[in-house]
Amino acid sequence: MANDATPPVQERRGPAEPLPASEAPFDAIGLARYLLRSVRSGALATIDATDGTPFASLVTIATDVDGTPLMLMSRLSAHTRNLDKDPRASLLFSVGGKGDPLAHPRLTVTGRATRTDEKRVRERFLARHPKAKLYADFPDFGFFALTPAAGHLNGGFAKAATLTPQELLLDMAGAEAIVAGERGAVEHMNADHADALALYAAGAGEPGTGWRLTGLDPEGLDLMAGERTARVPYPEPVRDMGALRKTLVAMAAAARAAGAEAPPPHPET
Repeated sequence: MANDATPPVQERRGPAEPLPASEAPFDAIGLARYLLRSVRSGALATIDATDGTPFASLVTIATDVDGTPLMLMSRLSAHTRNLDKDPRASLLFSVGGKGDPLAHPRLTVTGRATRTDEKRVRERFLARHPKAKLYADFPDFGFFALTPAAGHLNGGFAKAATLTPQELLLDMAGAEAIVAGERGAVEHMNADHADALALYAAGAGEPGTGWRLTGLDPEGLDLMAGERTARVPYPEPVRDMGALRKTLVAMAAAARAAGAEAPPPHPET
């Protein structure tokens, strides 16, 4: 007797779609913001001005106080000529590491890159890339800011999420005092509190000495020692300089209580 039973239909599964950051089963927003703040170079993709071919190049990156990616580029370069015709672009942030490159987190930010001559942009970029002072004032060089339209995060295998501009960048409303006082606070910390900076870095998993503060914002500190970087988040966001001072004092005291003294020098510093 013939078997008339209908065989089960095999479910077809395509590639997993990235979840919105708010639905991801990991801290997608925190990881994306960490990559924005800690990666100093990445791949810039522009649209070729002659035939529309995708064009990728390596650029150095810093961030504005709210996390907006910043670049310093020559107008003689192909990517700058491309942006002058069509500002649409994307930046790839990747920390890399040992083993399979695809096992490490990376972030693509899409948006529009436009020129900026804000003094703060210059200060933050050169603090992050001090060697760029040699050519930053050449007449053919200029600063660009990439205004995000979206973020595409891959946190490693089976970890993917999309982010909105509001999830990538900080809301700076009410934090105007932090922006105004940032450079003075950075100079003071570098001049008088190198021991505290080493403690902050060690607490973020980056031991060693020689750390200097390159920038700060309502969520945390950006540190560098040679080519190494450390992103140090505060226990809670701050919105004014008084809260910032209290937070930094408390963080240093907590680090000293946990470790007694600054960590020994890191082998790479």
